[in-house]
Amino acid sequence: MTPLLAPFAADSSTAAPRPALVLLHGCGGVFGRGALLAERYTELASRLAALGVQALVVDSLTPRGERELCTQRVGQRKTTQLQRRRDALGALQWLASQPGVDRTRIGLLGWSHGGSTVLAASNLAHAEVAGAPTKPSLTVAYYPGCVTERDRGYWPAAPLLMLLGEADDWTPAAPCKELAAAARGEPRPQWVAYAGAHHGFDGTAAVRLRADVPNGVNEHAGVHAGGQPLARALAAQRLQEFLRAQWQLPLPAVPAGPTVPAVPAVPTVPAVPGVSAFLPVSVSPAATLFNPGPHHLRTGS
Repeated sequence: MTPLLAPFAADSSTAAPRPALVLLHGCGGVFGRGALLAERYTELASRLAALGVQALVVDSLTPRGERELCTQRVGQRKTTQLQRRRDALGALQWLASQPGVDRTRIGLLGWSHGGSTVLAASNLAHAEVAGAPTKPSLTVAYYPGCVTERDRGYWPAAPLLMLLGEADDWTPAAPCKELAAAARGEPRPQWVAYAGAHHGFDGTAAVRLRADVPNGVNEHAGVHAGGQPLARALAAQRLQEFLRAQWQLPLPAVPAGPTVPAVPAVPTVPAVPGVSAFLPVSVSPAATLFNPGPHHLRTGS
């Protein structure tokens, strides 16, 4: 059994329960420098809090004695997708039992390896997912590896949005588009792909070659990873639109008075040059660490 520690404090400042997102890290884990949560998670959690959404960050590596998976060859990793899928399902189930959380609006969001976990934990082709007591009501995957769930046959348990980089040579966009096209049933998965964007395009670090990564499109040649400002901004906008539409989140209140600055119009994703998409026609301390450690909820194997 995999023990999962969940030091989560739901926001009880409002009378109505609020939605919550489970955040699933990539192969590099959740920590940045100084054993603190990396900026990617704290920044997104702050943006989610502004939308009225709570965040729960899952650490699938540290309690298993791992620091990262990126330099480990696929098929030889000690932390498997089975374990990560069970971490995600356990987190959903645990969140659904917490006061202050709207159990009808609990979702999954992951990056890279965590994006692959999102696909695995929302694919009804897995008997474990089909029989899970709590399923996500929406899912989001940033540049996931899609080959495994594409080949298995993806049957979505919830609306899925994939945010992809066209220049990604680590987890390429093509298998994800194929997964969406071949998916069974409804709702149809959505995807947006950003031209010239590499793996990790939503970050702020410069693009660099990672020769230490043995996996990728060009075996033994390394992979490229790093941010692209336009793709980062557009993906953040699309994520917000998706959350608002799926969870019927209220628009932010705008103070009255002449001092409110005018907000310039932002083009919709399909209108931006270099962006392809498959979408419907209509389109802080806010992060809490969910640590598979020695206490509380137990799930998986």
